[in-house]
Amino acid sequence: MKKILLIATGGTIASHSGAKGLIPEIAANNLLKCVPEVFDFCQADAIQIYNIDSTNVTPDHWVRLATAIRDHYDDYDGFVVCHGTDTMSYTAAMISYMVQHSPKPIVFTGSQKPIDKEDTDGRINLRDSFLYAASNDASDVVIVFQGKVIAGTRAKKIRTKSFNAFTSVDFPNLAAIRDGRIIQYIKTPKQDKPEFFLQLNDRVGLLTLTPGMKGEILDTYFRYNDAVVLAGYGTGGIPEGDYYGFYELIESWERKGKTLVVTTQVQQEGSDMDVYQVGRGWKNRFDLLESYSMTYESIIAKLMWILAITKEDDEIKKLFYKNINYDLIG
Repeated sequence: MKKILLIATGGTIASHSGAKGLIPEIAANNLLKCVPEVFDFCQADAIQIYNIDSTNVTPDHWVRLATAIRDHYDDYDGFVVCHGTDTMSYTAAMISYMVQHSPKPIVFTGSQKPIDKEDTDGRINLRDSFLYAASNDASDVVIVFQGKVIAGTRAKKIRTKSFNAFTSVDFPNLAAIRDGRIIQYIKTPKQDKPEFFLQLNDRVGLLTLTPGMKGEILDTYFRYNDAVVLAGYGTGGIPEGDYYGFYELIESWERKGKTLVVTTQVQQEGSDMDVYQVGRGWKNRFDLLESYSMTYESIIAKLMWILAITKEDDEIKKLFYKNINYDLIG
C-alpha cells in the first residue's frame, strides 16, 4: 500500500458553525476519521500546519506548506492538502512553482460545506483525493474537486456555493473520478525528483482596468510593487492617449527596472495583443510580458517565484515563458 500524508490547512472542509459564521476548527486527524474507507487502499497519516480561512492566506503560508512537503517528501508516496476553496487556485498554482516536476502527486481539495454536515461534499472530495494520490498515474500538483482532476496552474473557482465550484481554464481536465474509478485523460510524464523553491517575492500587484481609470492608480501600483499585472480588455487592449497618460508612466517605471505583464479580463481563450492597435502599439513600444493563456492565479504566483530568483530582465522573460505544469498552452 502507498503511504499518503494529509496536510491540513483549514478551510470550509474543517469548519464548525459559530456565532460569527464558519470557523476552521476541525483538526487533521479528525478529518481523516471522516473517511475511514481510504485505509482500504492506502496508509494515511495527517499533520496540521495551520488552521485558517483561506481568505487569510499569505505568501508566508505558502512557504510553510512547501517546506512541510519538502520535509516529508521522502517518507510518503503522495500528499493530500486540505485547503479552503476561496484561494485554493492561488495556492495550487504557487505550489506548482515552489515544488516543480514532482513525481509524487500533491493533491489539493476542500469542500463547499463542512465535512461534519450531513449534506457535505467534503467526504467524497477527500476520499477521491486520497484515491488519486494513491494511483500510479498521478504526479505533480493538481486539484481534485467533484470528480475533476485539474492541473494546479489551470484551476479557477467559478461558483461561490455550488459543489461544482472549479473549472479548468482553456485546458482539459487531467482525469475524472467516477464511482471510485479513475479515468486518466492526460498522463503527465514523471521526472526523477522534484525541485524545491522556498523563497518568494510578494511585491506583485494585479490591477484590473476600468474605463476612465487614471494613470495615478497605475503609478501607485508600481510604487509598491516590483511587478504589475495589468488586466486589459478583450485580447489585451490597453487605452492610449493623453487622457490616460499611461505611456509616459510606463516608460518611467520601465527605466527603474519594474516588470509589466499584460493579461486580459476575459476568462477564456487568453490574450493576443497583436490583434488590435491598442494592443500591438504597447507591445512594439514596451518590453512587456504577455500572459497569453495563463490564469490570474498562475501569473501572480509565477512572478512571485521568478522575482525571488532574479531581477535580470532577460532571465525574468526566460522563466516567465517556461512551461510549468501546463501553465502556458498553445
